[in-house]
Amino acid sequence: MAILQKHGKNSCPDLASIKENPADNIGQAGSQKKWAESSQNWTRPVARIWTVVLLLGTCLLYCARVAMPICVNYMAERFSWSKRETGMVLGSFFWGYCFTQVLGGYVSDRVGGEKVLILSAAAWGAMTAFTPILAHFCSQPIVSMTISRFLMGLLQGVHYPSLASLCSQKVVESERGFLMSTVGSGSYLGTLVIGGIGSLMLDLYGWESVFYISGLLSVLWAYCMWKYLLKGEGILLISLDAVIITHLCTASTFFTLLSWLPTFFKDTFPDAKGWVFNVIPWFLAIPSSLFSGCLSDHLISQGFDTASVRKLMQFFSMGVSSVFTLFLCGTTTFPTAVAFVSATMGLTTFSHSGVSVNVQDLAPSCAGALFGVMNTCGAFTGVIMVYFSGYLIEATGSWASVFGLITVLNLLGLGTFLSFAEARRVDIDLAKGRYHNIHI
Repeated sequence: MAILQKHGKNSCPDLASIKENPADNIGQAGSQKKWAESSQNWTRPVARIWTVVLLLGTCLLYCARVAMPICVNYMAERFSWSKRETGMVLGSFFWGYCFTQVLGGYVSDRVGGEKVLILSAAAWGAMTAFTPILAHFCSQPIVSMTISRFLMGLLQGVHYPSLASLCSQKVVESERGFLMSTVGSGSYLGTLVIGGIGSLMLDLYGWESVFYISGLLSVLWAYCMWKYLLKGEGILLISLDAVIITHLCTASTFFTLLSWLPTFFKDTFPDAKGWVFNVIPWFLAIPSSLFSGCLSDHLISQGFDTASVRKLMQFFSMGVSSVFTLFLCGTTTFPTAVAFVSATMGLTTFSHSGVSVNVQDLAPSCAGALFGVMNTCGAFTGVIMVYFSGYLIEATGSWASVFGLITVLNLLGLGTFLSFAEARRVDIDLAKGRYHNIHI
């Protein structure tokens, strides 16, 4: 009663107005709520466009997914796989597919399903396009194909949870059934298309062409979806995700090389001197790191776009270095091995002027905390990579499987960074008041 008496005078006018026109107030509140909910949904013309685009995306998803089953007989004959090994390659996709379903739905609910769809499509599309390269350059194709299919499963596992999240947020209840059934039919359409056109391409141009075409078309779809439907919206948040993914790949591959290179030299060249292979690569990495920093700062000071400079540095770090990593698969002499390792480690240092500093471009107000989270996750993936590399060496008896795995992760991270990296601020800028409701 004391509380009511204390606030009674301030509350009476509002209570009186509600008593006088209760229906009007309730009706007004209900209409405002209804308008707020409906304003989040697509209009019917926009929903039709998205339906067609998502149908095409699901079609390409299955084109990329079924490319391996279509081509696996030709690949098994080419690489002398047994039925057991063929089944291992095909089944590894579904192991990866299991792990990202819940995560994909959770992230989609937080940042938007369309953003997750774009990022994942660019990644699995690039992975599909690189599949023939990995098969031919790795001395153990069964290993590289098993790993690449596992990663494909991880990347494609977010597709349907993202669709569900997007549909629930943007489509009215009375139209969700038609949209989801139409988009879902893309799985059958994709299987039909790759089964027909893919079979013709197999006979005319070889199994590699099936992966190249389906992968590149998927990347093109992701780019067009972002460019023309989202009109560049959300790229800042996507770029932050891209930085995190790229850093995980960079850190895990670096920790793997750091941990296993001495053992590689001892196993491959038993008579080699430790003071040579344990010193030369790291000695040359120092001037390489300094040069990359000076080069990136000089380019930016000359007016080059900051994001483009970061991408260039990362291209040298993950792209060019991967070429020398693959050269290690066929190395027969100690001097060439030291040269290739030195080139790999020297080029890897370019990431200090690429992805490592890009987080400062995106979120200067919380760069320390964000980098700490990234490095923690990178260390965790490094633990997994170092352990898994030891397993591969013991299972295959070949170091080429490890170098192939490193190359796959480098190309995955590089493709993500080149596609989505930006240098504009994504954190909260209180002074300008331009960015808001962004949670890092």
